Amino acid sequence: MWRGLYTAGAGMITETKRTDTIANNLANANTTGFKRDETISAEFAPMLLKRINDGKDYNDVTSFKGFSIGGNAPTVGTLGLGSYVNEIATDHSQGGFQTTGNPLDLAISGDGYFAIQTPQGVRYTRDGNFYKSATGQIQTVNGQAVLDTQNQPIVIPPEATSITVGPKGEIYAGNDEIAQLQFVQFGGDRRAVLKQGDSLYYPQEGAQPQAAGGEIFQGMLENSNTNVVSEMVNLINNYRIYEAGSKAVTTQDTLLDKSVNEVGRV
Repeated sequence: MWRGLYTAGAGMITETKRTDTIANNLANANTTGFKRDETISAEFAPMLLKRINDGKDYNDVTSFKGFSIGGNAPTVGTLGLGSYVNEIATDHSQGGFQTTGNPLDLAISGDGYFAIQTPQGVRYTRDGNFYKSATGQIQTVNGQAVLDTQNQPIVIPPEATSITVGPKGEIYAGNDEIAQLQFVQFGGDRRAVLKQGDSLYYPQEGAQPQAAGGEIFQGMLENSNTNVVSEMVNLINNYRIYEAGSKAVTTQDTLLDKSVNEVGRV
C-alpha cells in the first residue's frame, strides 16, 4: 500500500508540472515569437514480482489446483511505479504572421534567431518587435541592443529617412547598406538552444551558430504558436488525470487506515 501511495503521488506531481506548462503556454498566447512547451513524461522502471513465501516445496502449495510449477517461484508480473517528467520540450513550429507596417518589426519564416546583447551575454530571440532608441540604436522592448555580425549594436544614422531590411538581415538606409543583422541558427538539434525567459534563448555548451536558413520579413511580427483551444482541452484532460490520481491516493490511504486500525487489532 505504501508503494501505491508513492505511485499515485508521483503521477499527481507529473500532472502538476504539466499544468504549469500549459498555463505558461496560455499566458504567452499573445507573446510575439513565443514557442509553446510540452511536458514529456516517462515511466519509472517497472518491478518484476515473484512469490517468495510459498515455502521450500512450491508444489505442496499449488498441488490442490492440479498443476506443478517445477520448484520455481511463480512470476506474478510487472508492477508499475508511476511516472515522472522526463523533459520540457519546446515546439519550434512556425507561428502565424501579423502585419504591422512598422519598418523595425521583423518576422522570421523558417529557422533562425536574432542575436541580442543582454547582461548575461549574447542571447537569441524570435521576437522581432524592435525599436529605435534616442541614440539611433536598434533595441528590443526591454532596451537590449540588437547585434550585427560583428557582435556590435546596430545604429541607424540620424539622417536616414527610410529603413529597409532584406530577407537575410541586410539593413539599408535609403540605398546604402549600413549593417547586417546577426541572423543565425544552430543546426538540426532542437535542444541546441534552451529557453531563458523573456523570449530569449541561450545556446548549449558546444552549440555553434551558423547562417540561418530562414528568411526575414519586414513590417511583420511572428505570433505565438500556441493554440488556445487545444491548450484548454489539454488542461481539462490534465485535470481529470490529476483527479484520478487524487482518488487513488485517497483509496490507498483508506486501505492503510483499515490495515493499521482494524485488521491489526484483530
